[in-house]
Amino acid sequence: MNHLEANTIHDQTIGVEATSVFFPEGVETAECLAEKTGIPARIIIEKFGLYQKHVADDTLHASDLAVLAAQQLTGSVIDPSEIDVIIYFGSPHKDYYVWSSAPKITYELKATNAYGFEMMNVSSCFPIALKVAKDMLTADASIENILLVAGCKESQIVDYDNPRSRFMFNFADGGTAALVKRGATKSRILHSCVITDGSFHDDVRVPAGGSRHKPSHETVENRLHYIDVPNPSDMKERLDPISIPNFVHVVEKALAKSNRSLHDLKLLLPLHTKRSMFLELLERLQLSEEQAVYLDHYGHLSALDPCIGLHVAQQEGRLAPGDIVVAVSAGTGYTWAATVLEWLAESQ
Repeated sequence: MNHLEANTIHDQTIGVEATSVFFPEGVETAECLAEKTGIPARIIIEKFGLYQKHVADDTLHASDLAVLAAQQLTGSVIDPSEIDVIIYFGSPHKDYYVWSSAPKITYELKATNAYGFEMMNVSSCFPIALKVAKDMLTADASIENILLVAGCKESQIVDYDNPRSRFMFNFADGGTAALVKRGATKSRILHSCVITDGSFHDDVRVPAGGSRHKPSHETVENRLHYIDVPNPSDMKERLDPISIPNFVHVVEKALAKSNRSLHDLKLLLPLHTKRSMFLELLERLQLSEEQAVYLDHYGHLSALDPCIGLHVAQQEGRLAPGDIVVAVSAGTGYTWAATVLEWLAESQ
């Protein structure tokens, strides 16, 4: 590649051109969850920040939910043959154990010229996927279109009888997709910031199913195939002092790398958290509730939340040319990530 070709690539806008979502028909309301958990519906709405969430039946799995979301783009926005790369960034709780959903998704979408692979960093993955897609397009002149796809069926791994997993009662199901391309007209991906504190690596996990605790009659009988927090009070004591500061740090650093500041931030796309944490984050970022998308009618769908938020914001006409938008999330382990987008077009 000569210098002229390199400059041409770097001058082209790389951004999110379109998004899509899919939600299964099944819905669990706050009242349904109250019956399951014994927690009053009022608390689920006011504290958990959840009016309802979608739940998939036995016919739909993470890969199916991803495909159903992505097909809304391949049918109207882009011809499947024009997709160069498909990246699955969704839940690790997939159709099968030790199995990649990316080849199936590539096949189902008829993306015959694309290669597919997976990224997994639990709930923090969408801002990171945006960074990876931009970096790939910047580095490789042969790539024009990257489709980010994700599915989530994590409602299935919640044990409502386990009080240690209480903060995960908002886990829900669905699919989403985002087309990232060279020559984008809707948005421009700017910069990202990602930090990891690996001291939390053992705090949230599904105990059985991996190489440490192979599936057995005993693991099934002891309900070890659901997500669990071995020591919630200890995790809370260590996590609470740093969680909001780390959220703020990645947002501020990503904005600074983009030559922007908090004063430029128009819309926040966070993962779904309890309402008190959401409000505290807004306060620290000097934002009003109207400047964020809170998924209180969808719940928490692993890494999908900020992508769903971006889709909702477009549908609701909340984006205008020049708006600075930040997708921010955090995943157990623990990783915090933020990516800045500059919106270029009127919302549809």
